[in-house]
Amino acid sequence: MRTGHRVFDQIAAETRGTILSISLLGLALCLTGVAANSQQTSVVLDGNSKGRVFDGLGAVSAGASSRLLIDYPEPQRSQILDYLFKPGYGAALQHLKVEIGADVNSTDGSEPSHMRSASDHDSTHGYEWWLMVEAHKRNPNIILDILPWGAPGWVGKDTLYTPKMAQYVADFIRTAKRDYSLDIVCAGAWNEKVFDIPYIKELHRRFKADHLATRIVCCDEYPGQGAGQWSIADEMLKDPELAAAIQVIGVHYPLVDGKITTTDAARKTGKPLWSSEDQPNGGGGPFVSREWAMGGRILAHLYNQNYLEGSLTSTEIWSPITSYYDNLAAPNSGLMYANTPWSGHYSVQSTIWVTAHTTQFAQPGWQYLDSGSGYLPEKGSYVALRSNDRRNWSVILETINAKHPQTVSFRLAGGLAATEIHIWETNSSRTFEQVASVKPANDTFEYTFDPDSLYSVTTTTGQGKGTAQPPAAAAFPLPYADNFEETPLKHTPKYLSDQDGAFEVQPCAGRLGQCLEQVISDKPIPWGPLPDPFTLAGDANWTDYSVAADVYFLSASPAAVMGRIDSANVFENGMARWPSGYVLRVKPDGAWELLSAEFKKTVVTLASGSAKMDHGQWHHLELRFHGKQIVASLDGARLTSVENSAHSHGMFALGTEWDHIQFGNLRVAP
Repeated sequence: MRTGHRVFDQIAAETRGTILSISLLGLALCLTGVAANSQQTSVVLDGNSKGRVFDGLGAVSAGASSRLLIDYPEPQRSQILDYLFKPGYGAALQHLKVEIGADVNSTDGSEPSHMRSASDHDSTHGYEWWLMVEAHKRNPNIILDILPWGAPGWVGKDTLYTPKMAQYVADFIRTAKRDYSLDIVCAGAWNEKVFDIPYIKELHRRFKADHLATRIVCCDEYPGQGAGQWSIADEMLKDPELAAAIQVIGVHYPLVDGKITTTDAARKTGKPLWSSEDQPNGGGGPFVSREWAMGGRILAHLYNQNYLEGSLTSTEIWSPITSYYDNLAAPNSGLMYANTPWSGHYSVQSTIWVTAHTTQFAQPGWQYLDSGSGYLPEKGSYVALRSNDRRNWSVILETINAKHPQTVSFRLAGGLAATEIHIWETNSSRTFEQVASVKPANDTFEYTFDPDSLYSVTTTTGQGKGTAQPPAAAAFPLPYADNFEETPLKHTPKYLSDQDGAFEVQPCAGRLGQCLEQVISDKPIPWGPLPDPFTLAGDANWTDYSVAADVYFLSASPAAVMGRIDSANVFENGMARWPSGYVLRVKPDGAWELLSAEFKKTVVTLASGSAKMDHGQWHHLELRFHGKQIVASLDGARLTSVENSAHSHGMFALGTEWDHIQFGNLRVAP
């Protein structure tokens, strides 16, 4: 996921010509216009038509975008998973790409590594394993992809392109099979980094040596990066060994200035071409609404456009679900929205049903019918696909930005079934509804399509629309407390979202019970910004409250308690060490400072000093906010009281530097 780049055009190709010629069996089929209020088009659906193989639609769970989902209570958690992955119920996602975690911030937090040293192989860390299992449980045919954003420091110095990294990726694939019976179908090199040809070949050799069937997708670059996001294709055409190593070419956000960027060289490779990360807004900001009026309409057009203009046979959306806090980067990126697990609330957005208009009507392995795919005379597009037995078929047709109804006449040929045809529709007044059934006469039928709508025209059956409803939304609970006794060891407590490093429950040092410990001391290799480790929770609207925790120093690193965090967007904050808010830092020798961390690395020291303390004992830190007054305390004694208005509201966090430290008895109170 990338942020901070330009916002691309929402709907492309609006000025495309109004006449489309389709060749079929030597005959020219012309698009014909009728009255201004009802234009008519003729389309031949020929089962013998050429076209690329459809590889499915999916989503990318990465950058800690799914962090809060695992904390949802039942039955809401299962309901959400059904809407995402269950066939015939919701989005019915056909791909799930997950991040290979590395304990380093990769957009909205850090995902845990399964291999923190060369001898570590622990698949109990994190939630991506769990998510893959749940997705596979619902759809055993789901295609599982993996991609690293960062890596543990031991794999190399400042780069992932090392033989050790190839071993790290291979270990993830083996671990998925060994511990969870999951087959990882595809793997990438490094998210949105310029490719390295020797490493790609090394990764391929590693997979062959380990007898892994995983295919390499390369190279997950975005527009304008390096020599261009498709430049790997030029190298493949010159290098047979490289071409043999790469099975799929995948790029991020191929829509640039209203046009899909696929090159002739990419098509000449003969490889499947994927949009391996995409968004209704092209990956920039601000992120658009996922309701029909905005994001749903744009995505409906984008799915078709990616194939029609780019020959792209798979599109993966970042992310499946917005399950991270709103004051992090790229809010509302997901097909669904669920980031209040304490309430059980979630939102099934229109992008779920826009995706279902393809995934519930065509399966990976089906073939596009190029002669039955194109653009409508007055705005809109359509793609046709057929099953492998050349009987069942579907047409996904959108009329986004059309102002008038358009009548389309369909003729069936090449062995396609002429049985009863079902028509499903989504627009501002309907959501994934079957609106008609048509029986062809002499292999021909026609239908008039409403403007500003999305349709699936199909011979298939078995589609469905989930009916589960969430409870009402509720604010983060206040007061809030956690003594970490209910969290399993080596796991992250509910609601805490690590933004760098890894905060996991461990046995307390110096006293009985369980405590929260930051466990990463070797800086990982980052993908982007590298703030100091901190873990975040709470409500962005909180104003007057106190946040307190016990601390125990296991190293020379300081302990930090933070509050009124109004932004934890590490991109927006100019790659600062801390989020935007107030930070109380205390070192083991008693030196302390109260900071106001602001945007663009601006840090103002509000107060500082030194307190007498024994670093071999537990201590109690507290920050209190009331209007402009900020009070910092150590072991119940006031360190300072200052007035400052830089941050009037926000969340809380616990933090340190890259070393071990423990926290206990976390409490937030009004």
